[in-house]
Order: sequence, then structure tokens, then C-alpha cells
Amino acid sequence: MPAAPNRSGIWTGLAIAGAGALCIAAGWWLGQLQGGSAGSDPSRTALERQASSLQQRLNQGEASQAEQQRLLELLVALDRKAEATALLERLADQQPQQWSLRLLLAELRRDQQDRSGAEREVRQLLNLRPDQIEGLQLMALLQLEMGRGAQAQSQLEAALQRASKPQLKPEALPIGLLLANLLQKRGQPGQAESLLLKLAAEFPTDQRPLLARAMLQQERGDIKGAQESLALARSRKPGRSDPRLDQVAAAWGLAPLRDPSPLQPEKPMPAPQAESGNP
Repeated sequence: MPAAPNRSGIWTGLAIAGAGALCIAAGWWLGQLQGGSAGSDPSRTALERQASSLQQRLNQGEASQAEQQRLLELLVALDRKAEATALLERLADQQPQQWSLRLLLAELRRDQQDRSGAEREVRQLLNLRPDQIEGLQLMALLQLEMGRGAQAQSQLEAALQRASKPQLKPEALPIGLLLANLLQKRGQPGQAESLLLKLAAEFPTDQRPLLARAMLQQERGDIKGAQESLALARSRKPGRSDPRLDQVAAAWGLAPLRDPSPLQPEKPMPAPQAESGNP
């Protein structure tokens, strides 16, 4: 029997996909670096030498932006998280317009079990960008982990309201998907499904609400309903569609719903780059 799909990862992807921003809040970047070969690989010494050289250039005020980012990557890969945190604090304070630095700092604090510190960093970001989807995602996750799910729900409901009235904005979709995920995690699958149906009606060409609904239906054992939702999602984009449809269909043994045309493997997301414009 095929393994069940990673629902948490798919939900995250559903909320972030199409937002045109970095998948930072899910810890992707940290996970990629920490899963590297720095632990016992003979090249560790070379990486440490490179980090020391870059740190010296930084202390002398000579490190370029690319060198600072490389130093950050090396510190995390070498599990020198306290130094990485200090560097990120410095960079985020120096470049407040580059929101991704603040978000990375929050994720790094969370990775070190400093959830209150992580929440403080995310709050700084949301004070400037109240509806930043990655910030909302990480804030909701932190609040859920700290037993404040109701607060997370209220915050996302307010963000969805802002994105929906007086005029429906594109941001309403990823925010709504994130809220539906939270409702599911808080044991409110009925409310989650109702919200997904509403999103499906408001965004009639997007597959994501129906895919999320299919996952809810499959979890409660409604295989027929899940098949129907996947088929409806497929019909919204005839031909080549979102690879996640095929991932879910394959995991559930729903081969007839899979796209017969070959799919290109999804490219891994790049390491975060600082930016000065809006996401």
C-alpha cells in the first residue's frame, strides 16, 4: 500500500503556492542546511575555515551582501546557531525593509526552542506587513505550539476579513487556506470544509481549495467524496495540472485521476535572497 501523503507539507504548500515569496516559515531553508553533510564530513574543516574567513571580513566591514549570506548559511550548516542568530539580528536591524531576514531570524529562534523570541520577531514583521502570508503562517504555528490556538484563529480570521472586504483580494486565498488548516488542527473539520467550499466558489479557477477539501474528506474516510473533489480540482485546469494532485492521487491509489502526461519534478526552492521590494 502506498504511504500516506505528508498532509502537513501539502497544506503548507497550498497556503504558500502562488504567493511569490520564500517558503521560510515552514523551516525549509533551515532543514535543507541542517540536513547537509557538515556533521562528520571531512569537508567540515574546510567549511569552518571558510566561515572564519568570512567572519573576519564581516568584522572588518568588508563583507559583501553575498558573503554575509554565505556566512549565515555556513553557521547554520555547522550548527553554530547562536552565531547565526547574532548575525541575523545584525542584518535584520540594519536592513529592516528586507522582511525575509526578520522571518528567518524568527524561524531560527523557533528552531532553538525560543518560541517567545520567535513570536517577538514575527510580530515586528506583521506590524509592518499585517497580511504577510509567511508571517501569518509562522505566527499561527507558534501560537498553536504555545497552546494559544484560539488567538491564532482570531488573528487569521481578521486577516481574511481584511483581504475579503470591501473587495475580494488575491491574498484572501492563501490566508483562507491557512485558516482552514488551523481549523482542522483545532478539531473543527466542519468549519474548515465550509471555508474551503467558500474559497472554491470565490476562486473558481484555482485547484487548491478543492485539493485541501479532498484531503479533509480522505482523512474522515470519505474516499468517494475525496475522489470527486480531486476530479473537480483537475477539471479546473485541463491538461497538465498541479503536481500535488498527482501526489495525492497516487498516495491514495487513485490512478485514474492522474495526469497521463509526464510531469517535470518540482525544482527545489532557492536559499533565501534579500529583497527590497514588495513580495
